Amino acid sequence: MTLPPLTAVRAFEAVARHLSFTRAADELGMTQAAVSYQIRLLEERIGTPLFLRKPRQIALTETGAQLAPATRDAFDMLRNAFAEAQGRVEGTLAITAVPTFASHWLAANVGLFQLAHPEIAVRVESSGHLVDFGAEEFDVGIRGTKKPTPGLVWHLLLKAEFAPMMSPKLVHEYQVRQPRDLLRVPQIAPDDPWLTAWLDLAGVSGAVIDDRPFSRLGSQNLEAAAAIAGRGLAMLTPTFYSDDIAAGRLVQPFKTIGWDGHGYYLVYPESRRNAPKIRAFREWLLEATAPLRDRQASLEG
Repeated sequence: MTLPPLTAVRAFEAVARHLSFTRAADELGMTQAAVSYQIRLLEERIGTPLFLRKPRQIALTETGAQLAPATRDAFDMLRNAFAEAQGRVEGTLAITAVPTFASHWLAANVGLFQLAHPEIAVRVESSGHLVDFGAEEFDVGIRGTKKPTPGLVWHLLLKAEFAPMMSPKLVHEYQVRQPRDLLRVPQIAPDDPWLTAWLDLAGVSGAVIDDRPFSRLGSQNLEAAAAIAGRGLAMLTPTFYSDDIAAGRLVQPFKTIGWDGHGYYLVYPESRRNAPKIRAFREWLLEATAPLRDRQASLEG
């Protein structure tokens, strides 16, 4: 089978990505009527509809949904190849990162990447939302996860290790000297699986956690703030709170550190592996976070 006209395929890729003829036309510099005409040509060529036309919206048909990822990847590869051939790395790198990593490492260090690559602007969004690279305009993500998603490239930046931490005041008030003493300390998140996992690791098996009603703060950042304020014990990743420990705002009473397989990963679509700006960021980030991984490895050893 010969390939359909490239103009029609390009129109399909843009409409499928935006799910809008209007936005696709704006991007392609065409009229909406011209985009619609190209889609009709492609549908006639294939012999089946690619979109369901509904009032005020469109949706991909089963065939359209099957073709959309392949065409998007193909155009990404073409864009990357031409950019690389021209030696261009400029543009905006859009990063989505989970809040804990964004606030405790990325915000303090991303400026160093921009100093090394002044031709690349950086946009960072802090969110726990798992981005869909096919539908949202992000180049890379930094996710906290245990299970990689098919179709994405994954690079481990840091293990999401955990240990109990609290304010110095609470350590003194509750006379925390051995792991079992933690059961007397108010828990900021009693249902945190890291808590029971750590207690088991520390030899406190079968512990009964306070089952009174509690608030869910939803992120390490907020739980750490509550712990620093003396509100209770929080399970935190030591690497992110070393400054607070050094300054005496937090105490990690025990050296035992747990890990359940979760980690912080740099992720991006396989089809964009060789995009110059992604390659530049990947190389910088892996080198910049290497000391974090080395420190974790030394503590494990």
